[in-house]
This record gives sequence, C-alpha cells and structure tokens, in this order.
Amino acid sequence: MEDGHMREKCETLGHATENLQRQFICGVIEGFYGRPWTTEQRKDLFRKLKKLGMDSYMYAPKDDYKHRAYWRELYTVEEADHLSSLITAAREAGIVFYYALSPGLDMTYSSQKEIATLKRKLDQVSQFGCDGYALLFDDIESELSKADKEVFQTFANAQVSVTNEIFTHLGSPKFLFCPTQYCASRAVPTVVDSEYLNTLGSKLNNEIDILWTGDKVISKVITIESIREITEVLRRPPVIWDNLHANDYDQKRVFLGPYTGRSPELIPYLRGIMTNPNCEFYGNFIAVHTLAFWSRCSMDSKMNSSLSADIKLETENEDDLPVECLSKNVYHPRLALKNAINDWLPEFFVEKEAWGPIAKPQPQVEMVMPIIPIIPSINTCMTLTTTTTTSTNSRTVPEVNTTQLQALADVCSTVSSTLTPISNPVMNSLVSPTKVVTNDEIINPIPTTVASNIELPKKIPISIVPAPIMETKSVEETIKLTCEIFEPLVETNKDETVEKREQVVNLSVDPMLDEQSLSPGINEPMECSSSVNSQISPKEASKLVTDDVIMEESANDMNSMNVESPSSSPQSSAEMQEPGEFEDLLVKTTADRKKITLDDLNFLCDLFFLPFEHGSRGLKLLTEFQWLKVNANVLLQDRIVDPDATKAVKPEVSEWLQRAELFGKICGGVQELLLKIAYCENKEICHDLYSYVWDISGAVSLLNGYVKWLALGKFPPNMATYTEGSYTWFSKGWKEAFMSGEQEPWVFRGGLTADLQRLMPVDSGNDLFVYKLPEQPTANYYLLRPYQSSDESDVNRICTRTYLQWQSEPDGDEILMPAQLVDIVADVLVGAHLVLHPELCLVAYDKSDSIVGYACAALDVNVFMRNTEICWFTELREKYPKDLLDVIGNGSSSKSQKVIARFVESVHSKVDEACPPEVCASFPAVICTATLREAEQHDNGITKRMLTVLLAALRANGCFGVHARVPEHDREQLNFYTKIGFIEIYRDDGKKNIYLGRRF
Repeated sequence: MEDGHMREKCETLGHATENLQRQFICGVIEGFYGRPWTTEQRKDLFRKLKKLGMDSYMYAPKDDYKHRAYWRELYTVEEADHLSSLITAAREAGIVFYYALSPGLDMTYSSQKEIATLKRKLDQVSQFGCDGYALLFDDIESELSKADKEVFQTFANAQVSVTNEIFTHLGSPKFLFCPTQYCASRAVPTVVDSEYLNTLGSKLNNEIDILWTGDKVISKVITIESIREITEVLRRPPVIWDNLHANDYDQKRVFLGPYTGRSPELIPYLRGIMTNPNCEFYGNFIAVHTLAFWSRCSMDSKMNSSLSADIKLETENEDDLPVECLSKNVYHPRLALKNAINDWLPEFFVEKEAWGPIAKPQPQVEMVMPIIPIIPSINTCMTLTTTTTTSTNSRTVPEVNTTQLQALADVCSTVSSTLTPISNPVMNSLVSPTKVVTNDEIINPIPTTVASNIELPKKIPISIVPAPIMETKSVEETIKLTCEIFEPLVETNKDETVEKREQVVNLSVDPMLDEQSLSPGINEPMECSSSVNSQISPKEASKLVTDDVIMEESANDMNSMNVESPSSSPQSSAEMQEPGEFEDLLVKTTADRKKITLDDLNFLCDLFFLPFEHGSRGLKLLTEFQWLKVNANVLLQDRIVDPDATKAVKPEVSEWLQRAELFGKICGGVQELLLKIAYCENKEICHDLYSYVWDISGAVSLLNGYVKWLALGKFPPNMATYTEGSYTWFSKGWKEAFMSGEQEPWVFRGGLTADLQRLMPVDSGNDLFVYKLPEQPTANYYLLRPYQSSDESDVNRICTRTYLQWQSEPDGDEILMPAQLVDIVADVLVGAHLVLHPELCLVAYDKSDSIVGYACAALDVNVFMRNTEICWFTELREKYPKDLLDVIGNGSSSKSQKVIARFVESVHSKVDEACPPEVCASFPAVICTATLREAEQHDNGITKRMLTVLLAALRANGCFGVHARVPEHDREQLNFYTKIGFIEIYRDDGKKNIYLGRRF
C-alpha cells in the first residue's frame, strides 16, 4: 500500500517537473457555434486574462467566415488588419494567441494541393506575428474519401500525416490538435481500445498537444483516473477543452456558476485547461474568473461545492467557511464565485452603449424530432425498467427510456415533424471592431440540423433512490417559515400534467408561431451536423442549398416577456431580508432602481447556474411552488361559509398564505432583477443578459399567477388527480437524471426556465411558451392576477374597444358607440362570465395598475348557456329593450347602429339551447379573451400568458378542452384566436359560426 502511494507521488512529481519545463496552458477558447465575439471584445478579454494571470487564447469560432466553412480562403487586407491587431494585442498582454483552422469538413488529406492551400493560409497568419496554431478535426465524418483510402490506412493516419507536415512547415511552434474522438463517450469502442486514439498517441509529433473534453462533450466531473487513462493512450497529458460553461446548444441557458467538478489536484496530470464558455462575451466573467482562481490552487476543499448547499452565499462571510478554505492554495467553488461576483459588480457601472436589437447568439435550429405522445402510469411519471450495465462491477440500476426524456425535454419547445435544416448566417468578425457582420449572399454550406447532432442512448441510468411527487405534509412536518427571502424560499410545485387524455380525431394543435419566432437551437458545443447534407464542401453547397441564408438572429423559443409580481409591489433582495421594511417598487426613483447590487448578482447566478445543477434560489422557486400546489387543499378545509363569521384562521392555512406571499415576493425579486438589468449603465452587459432574465421572469409570472388563483380556493378537493403525472422536475427520476451528469445537458433543454414552465399543468402547450423577444431592453411589463369585482368597468371597456376594432375596416375609423350604450357589447360578450364565474376570470395589468387584457371561461358551455339565459339575459332585456334603436337612432353612426342592432337582437333571441356535440364532447369549456392592441405591440405574449394560467385553472377543475365560437365573417377575431393556438374544430353553416378549440 505504501509502495502504491510512493509510486503515485513520484508520478505526480514527474508530471509537475515536465509542466514546469513547458508552461501550464490556461485560458479561453472561442470555440462555440453561433455569433462570434467582436475584435474589441477579444482585446478586452486579453486584458482580463493578463490581470487574472492566465496565458492563452484560441481563435476558433465555429461560424466565423474563414475558420471552418471557407477555411481555404485567404484574408482580405481589411480582415488581415483586424486579425493582426488581435495577435499584437494578445502578445502585448502576454497571451499566447492560438490561431485555429477546422478543415475537416471537406478536406482531401491525400491531396498535395489541399495541403498547399492549408500551408498558404497558415503562412499568411504567421506573417501577422502569430506563434501558436491549432488544427481542429472535431464534429466531422470519420470516414475517409475514396481518394484518401488509396493513400491512408485509417482516418487517424490521414490526420496525423497532415498535422505533422503542417507542424514541421511552420517551424514547430506551439501547436494544439483536436481529435475527432475528443471525449470518452466518442471513443470507439473505448478510450483504451480506440485504434484512432492509439494512433494519435504513437504517431502524432510529441510536441503537439492534444485537446480532450473529458468523459463527455460536457463533462460534469473530470477525475484523475480518467486523465491517467487518456494520458497513457495519447502518450502525453491532454489539454482540457472544457465545455462546462458552453451554452451554444440551448437558447434558454447562460451559465453563471463557478468552475467546479475538477479538483486542482488534476493540474500536475494535465498539460493545460482552456474553457470554451458562453456565447455571450459579457456572460463569461464568472467562468473565466473562477477558472483563474482554480488554476492557482493545488488542493480541493473536499466539501460539497454546490451552491445548492444549505449555506447561503449571499449572507455569509469568510468566517463562515471552514479553515482549510481560507488558504490561497485551496479551491472552493462557493468562495470562488463570491470573489468573482465582487469583481464583476463594477463592470455593470461602466457606461457602454450597445446598438441593434437584442439577439440570442446561439445557432438557430428548428426542432425535427417529433414529440411521441406518452401515457404515464397512474403513480409514476416515468416508466422505469431494470437492466444490467456492463462494467467492471456489474450492478443493476433503474433506467429511464430516453424517448420519454426527449419528449420531456421538448415539452416547452416548438416541434416540427419534418426535417428542416436551417443554415446559420455566414458571419465575419474580422471586418469591424465592434460588430459581427453577416452576409446573406454567401451560402453557409453547413446547415444546422438537430437530428444529426443529438445522440441519445436508448436508456439512461438514474439513481436507485426514487423521487416521487412531493406528498402533502402536516403542519408539523413543513418547513418553518422565516421572513428571510434570501434563504431560497421558493419550492415550485407544479407538475405540468402530461397525462395524455384521449386524442381528439384530426386535432393537432399547431404551434402558431409568430413570423419572428423559431424553436431553440440544439447544437452541441463542439458538435456540428454530421448528416450527409451538412458535411458538404462550399463548392458543393450550391447543389443542395438554393435559398438565401436565414439572417434573423432574434428568433427565440419560449421567450416570456411579461413578469408577474405579488399583489404587493416587487421587492429587491436586500429589502426582503428585513421584514417590515418593504417599499413599493413602483414609487422608487429610477436612480435607485438602476443600482444593481452584489445580492442581485448572487440571485442572477443562482437562476443561471450550471449545466447539471440549479442554484439554491432556483431550486427554491421549484420546491416552494410544489409545496404550495400540493398543500393547496388546506384552503378548502378552512373555507368560511358565512363571510361575517369571526373565526380564527387555522395554522396550516395561515402558513400556506404566508408562503404564497413570500413566493410572490421572490417572483417580484426576479421582476426587479429584470428592471435593474434593463437600467444597467453597461448596455453591452444588458444586451447579453437581458433576454435570459426576461425569459425566466415570464416563467415565474405564470407560476405566481397560478398561485394567486389557487389562493381563491375555487377548485375541487380532487384537484391533484388532474394535475399530477406530468414530466417535471418532481417526476420520478427526472432530477436524478438531470444532476447525474450521465447525459449531455442538451437532453434537458431549457434549464431552470423550462423547468419552471413545465410546472404549469398545461399539456400540449408548447406554443404558449413561444414569444417574440423584445428588440430593446424595456422596463415595461404586465402582471397577472385573478379578476376582482372592481375590475368590471375596465374589462367592459377593453371588451368593447377590442370588439369594435375587430369590426372596423383596416384603414377606416374606429366605430364609436353612443355613451348610453357603451356597455352593450361587453354585457353580451363577457358580462355573464363576470357575474356567473368570476373565479375563472383573469386580468393583465401594467405597472400603473391599468388593466390591458382579460381572459374568462366557464367549465361547461351547456350549463353556462342555460344559466346565462335564466340569470343574465333576463336582466339585459330590461336594460336594452327592443325599441332601443328607435329611441337613439339619430344619435349614432350607421356602423354603430348596425352593431347595436346586432346585439339588441341577440339579447332578445333565445340563447342557443345547446352547443354542438361535436364541440362540447372534447371541448366542454368556453372562453372569452381580449387584449388591447397597444399592449400586444409592447408584448405579444401577454395573451398567451393569461391563457396559460386560465387553462391551468380549468385543468385543475378537471377540464381538458376549451373552445370559442366566432362568427365566420369576423376575420380579425378568428385571427386573434388562431394566434394563441386555437384551431377550427367545427363549422356551423346554418348559423354561420366557426368553433375554434384547443386541448390542454
């Protein structure tokens, strides 16, 4: 045993001695797919790397014009000036500039002409003063061409031959090589037995360093054992290409958590580590800063490094940390994050401008994998099967069918059933110091397709420990309430119920996307499409791609713009710490609201943590909502029949109401964070981060709106039977699979934002989460809450105004109603809903508390129509007599007279006796909704959010289908309902009505 320890110590010292001779590489790779960084951003990066003591940068943006798609082309004079200035700036900062090319898509390795072209390209770059190079052969087909097979025995031999020749030609400079099998999961058949990797180890020049991403493309953990294994095969220690913070595969996620999962004790076993971080340049401060901290350490804290631990980072100080963490040689991610946030805060107050619309930088990909309907079992949300895995120690583990996980991952994404490649724009970051220029006229030969990028095993091993839906707990078992909002208080409950009820024949709710909206991209960080069509050379591209390159960068899926806050005004995190000192956010001065704080940044990092882990307050959002939803039945037990009765509120009811209030305040904290990002002096940071906070603020607005509806207590005791069984964070096995690191994180798309959205109990609702991203940061927002009797006049006003707008000619004047009949439209269309079923009415309102929209429903259309006739129309017939037109005839326009005549006639006609059975059998609920046009122009997702909460309320009452009846001549109203996901389900030719419906 002692001999073993001594041998290990000697090996470690040997590696350490070698690394002293060759400096440990530590820096940043710009190696992601999507929009590259600008020249000025790269120069800013060099300055930061120098300050942090890092030494390397690799230029390898996958979608930059002449790096990959058009690697053969030389740089123009203008491009050369920019690239030369970058190399000079790096040298002045003491940073090694590695210039990388990716020729593997279409290179013929045996062609001397191709090799000469490659040499000419790199010779041009060497003239700019570059002294570091890289050849990248990742994400390409591993089959040799016919011509290459005549010269080379294997794919590895071809790459080695070209790379060695280029290395010698350039004078043996600093050189990096990225293999095609760049991680253990892509080694064929295994790392040890891979002919490809062993060939690299034995034949690639020993002075060339080889890049490696770990066990996976995105590795949760990198161990010393795994590094020893690959080092033995490659016959040299690897340089880690670390994708931990890469986000180019998911438009909903940016990673602001600390560098973790790699012990500093790895350093003696490595040649270096370079992080390939977020696409957003200004979103990478934490990733780079914590990696720099890590690289200066030699020991791990041996503690749970998760920010999800019980210790609260935002309220702690260094005295709270164990003694060993205070040493400069010991790395603790939580402490590293705290230090990074302290250094990041001043950046937000540096005045910088940003131009152009907000656009997500990730590649655009239209989802091609259709969601397969899944019928969950009664008591579980994922079917588990027991299989045996082959390993050194065989053991039986439960596994999750990945078809189910993929369906779950797609719940909040727009899905197309056909393969639709989308060519990313051809981008050039070397023609402007501050912009990335796109060119529609140049065809990108690399269309991005999801089908070829996602590689899912058939089954996913998960933890043996079950994770059932949280059970209702007694008051004694529940978490003790505190007023400290900073202690992640929010447990979101909500399992979006994906229990598929019977499929309605010919009903498939089309996502009804806005023209500007697309589904999220799914490219892997180092993965481009491997399909035949996507691997063609530029000279072959014109044969397959004839359309212009899609240049719309602002496409986003699920971008929820409006944010819900509690009935009391949103509070900042600092304010929430001190109970009793809450201020109204809306009366704060703009100057006060602009000032982002350390706690705000802690909260921001919590919301956008790491690929395999949510931050502490993110988890609280999930778990607190779950608790509120599961325990909502206590409100029914304490319902007071006599409103005048004096009765002490039961402790469990009081607790539920307190926690609901605190949940609302945390949601308000997300809203305030959005405002502070919008007001940030550094508009470049604002442009990079705003869209993500905007997304998640919309998600929490849905949950908060639903909690407010639950607080009414207007749901049946068996509500849980209608809202359980969906694929959410609380589904059996889901979070275990998410946190295990066994799967690449693109299996779990959307991160915390999607996990929050999936908590809404709305099935078949992908389209409800697709909103157009605002082009500029805005402080305008709309909130949701249940209808109150005092809202009646405002709802009537909106109903009348929107209806008359729908009836007006597109270019004509708006119809005006006489003052004495201003409510006749609303009385007929929405009045019965407000009187008979106010508990199923919701309103949207702005920051000045003005209502801008409403959504109302009734559970059973036939019962509703019968009660409307008996209880409501009787009153309207007295209010609007038949001779009304004769009385007011001369006082109104001809258009308004027609409207009045139509509604007077409808009041005095008997209400239709029954809804057509073709409709009410599958769509029993009826809905009436409208939103002011100006509000939709500010936020085209407002109606969808109201609808989402209303559909969740209907589902809680056991209803799974809703419809609206629209006159067939009313094209505007038909268009309005179509845009929010309703499709035609029945046409009544006799009465000239069209029924539009949707299931949920």
